[in-house]
Amino acid sequence: MDNRLKTDGITAITNIRIFDGENVINDKTVVIKGSHIQAVGGKVPVGASVIDGRGKTLLPGLIDSHVHTDFEGLNDALKFGVTTEMDMQGHWPIKKRKEVADRNDIADVRSPGMGITPKGGHPTQYMSSSSLLIRLVLPFVFRFVQTPEEAVKFVDKQITGGSDYIKIFIEDGSCIGYPGLPVLDDQTIRAAINEAHRHNKLTIVHATTAEATKRAIDAGIDGLGHLFFDRSPSPQLVEDIASSGAFIIPTLVTLSSAFGNNAAWLANDERVRSKLSKKWLDALSRCMNVYPQGKLEEAYTTIRALRDAGVDILAGCDVADPLPMLGGLAHGASLHHELQLLVAAGLTPNEALRAATSTPARRFGLTDRGRIAPGALADLLLVDGNPLTDISDTLSIHAVWHRGDQLAAI
Repeated sequence: MDNRLKTDGITAITNIRIFDGENVINDKTVVIKGSHIQAVGGKVPVGASVIDGRGKTLLPGLIDSHVHTDFEGLNDALKFGVTTEMDMQGHWPIKKRKEVADRNDIADVRSPGMGITPKGGHPTQYMSSSSLLIRLVLPFVFRFVQTPEEAVKFVDKQITGGSDYIKIFIEDGSCIGYPGLPVLDDQTIRAAINEAHRHNKLTIVHATTAEATKRAIDAGIDGLGHLFFDRSPSPQLVEDIASSGAFIIPTLVTLSSAFGNNAAWLANDERVRSKLSKKWLDALSRCMNVYPQGKLEEAYTTIRALRDAGVDILAGCDVADPLPMLGGLAHGASLHHELQLLVAAGLTPNEALRAATSTPARRFGLTDRGRIAPGALADLLLVDGNPLTDISDTLSIHAVWHRGDQLAAI
């Protein structure tokens, strides 16, 4: 069902606090014309439809930098002002991507397609789940990689199929409840990264241990899809990550769930409960508990060290399906939870909001979004209150625009 409010003319949002993706600016008005932002500041055009945003804050549409999504996930994401989801392994052939591009009632998506993993490697241990089996296997053959030559061919095939970036798994299972999983060797990892770079594509790694993270950094990876959590980083590892220029998507909400913390409190928040189905509210109320010895405080210390070293931090939650084994997460809602955890870790609200707007847009080359500026896509989130002083205000959603169309019911 199409849940958009048609805005064929010009809309002016006035008397607002504007976070432009980097900072709060002095202007108080944003003008939307069609699918783009026409002006920031200045006079309200004659004949414009005016929305008085007094007491509210306007943000760029949020970008979740780590999900595993489908059309239902994209729909839920948009309800929470997440206008772009960065898929990190899923089935998004050209036909499906065209449908997403033609619809403004669901969030936009980017995807690597299949990730690179050896036979028996992560995430194939989840294949007993029928939902994940459908998502990962049935739409296409699950192809494995064992050698550098196979890695090159795999990368080429993915890019020919429309992959926006390349995902690589280095997961031995020790931190996720499946110890002893096979992993790729260094030569194969380097071959995949080099071939992706030859095509000017970013490479993202799934790594949950410090050792796997070091291997990925040494091989030339562009982004870390998770924060490692088996031990605190050495100063040398922090320096290596920073000097490499790689970014990190900490997925603190996933770590929290892995450590045994559920998000029932979030599911009970009316701002969330009113937007999600029972199956997703139930999923939020569970946890994975696969690494109960983990401590968020230690992860926070690592985040601060990386931030202080100049590493770009991107907000992402790693939500997939509402399965018992994947509890504590939901599309859209969990990105807001991630922002709260980033602030708890020591980022300022301003830094956390950048992690979900301008920083991922810059790192993923999404030049048309992540900022409030003339000519940018009118992907916008209007919230009550001021998330620059209370980050939880991002959940107090008043209105969402995607490519200039306003969501009718949120």
